[in-house]
Amino acid sequence: MRGWSPEQVAEAGGARLVRAGARDGGPDRATIDSRDATAGALFAGLPGANVDGGAFAPQALEAGAWGVLVGDAHAEAAAAAPGDGAVLAAPDPLAALQRLATSWRRALGARVVGVTGSTGKTSTKDLLAAMVAQGRSVVATAQNLNTEIGLPLTVLGAPAGTEVLVLEMAMRGAGQIAELATIAEPDVGVITNIGPVHLELLGSIEAIARTKAELVGGLRTGGTAVVPHGEALLEPYRRDDVVWTTFGPEGDVRDLPDGLDIGFTSAHMRTNALAALAAARAVGVEPTGRLEVALSGRRGQRRTTSGGVTVVDDCYNANPMSMRAALDDLAATAPGRKVAVLGDMLELGPEEGRLHEEVGRHARELGVDVLVAVGPRAAAMRGDAQVDDAAAAARLVPTLLREGDTVLVKASRGVGLEAVVEAIA
Repeated sequence: MRGWSPEQVAEAGGARLVRAGARDGGPDRATIDSRDATAGALFAGLPGANVDGGAFAPQALEAGAWGVLVGDAHAEAAAAAPGDGAVLAAPDPLAALQRLATSWRRALGARVVGVTGSTGKTSTKDLLAAMVAQGRSVVATAQNLNTEIGLPLTVLGAPAGTEVLVLEMAMRGAGQIAELATIAEPDVGVITNIGPVHLELLGSIEAIARTKAELVGGLRTGGTAVVPHGEALLEPYRRDDVVWTTFGPEGDVRDLPDGLDIGFTSAHMRTNALAALAAARAVGVEPTGRLEVALSGRRGQRRTTSGGVTVVDDCYNANPMSMRAALDDLAATAPGRKVAVLGDMLELGPEEGRLHEEVGRHARELGVDVLVAVGPRAAAMRGDAQVDDAAAAARLVPTLLREGDTVLVKASRGVGLEAVVEAIA
């Protein structure tokens, strides 16, 4: 947005320009954190459950922000604040931020790839960004900016000249993926898989599929849907005006090409890579050679301690599908004892007991030597040891380990099992 005037920024967001300010050009990014509202930033003061961010607009302007976008109630105070930044006001500043993101996405003329799915969407996004970067300038979702607030911030942070946007799309309820697709107007939509995640919210696997398929519904005519081969739950959402590309062992994209080294050997990462490859080809990139992938944090990274224990840090999140995949990888790659520290999987609804029990049984069938269950739900896994929380696990697990062990640490984010990872180190 550097080349836009304050008047253009306001019009693009459907906002009212209260004060034009004295800065040349437009902002180069947006933020909702007034402490991050430094030169070049547009601070969006969004109302929250307890605090209205618009109240911090004067501080943002005083700190040198390019400008602020606030609700009407805060416009007068912002306009009277020190500094020479612009002041924009709108009845709903979040809606204005989203409209601004859509306008900037159109101005960029970039190809947009949306990525969602029950598991593996972050890793697939990371793999895809690395593939596309070989042939195009690309901006991808950072950290967890995958919501109705984070996605617009990612789009607005893309510099002029960006050719591809890779946007992760999270879901916590019906209609949220559709909302994100409306903002991003994707050309390509990737659904990594459909699994029992957020069952507590949506009630059935069919409802989860319907919600993920909102991404297909949001594709432009002539766009490309990338879906798992043989996923019958997505068949009702097939569109005649969209290219339907499948991935997997019998899919349209079933193998990684000779000469492409993704740097991972696990089955689930190679499946994610097939989905990413299909999407990369849809935007005109054929990756080759060694792929330099910067995986997001706590998504299965391995490191070996000075005591000779290999730690698999996969504790960002968990659900039955990702638990099984991680256990399969542990069983296939651990040269010594296999140790699994598994915590609660949240938001599984009435079936949570059975689903935890099945994960524990799967671990036993794979020959896991030591299973530590963390949390009240994980008790159904019937581990060799059972503790109440991450703090107790952090005290216990280091005492169980030997040189040569490989330790998988995994749970839903709310369990906080990074404490175990840090304790092992």
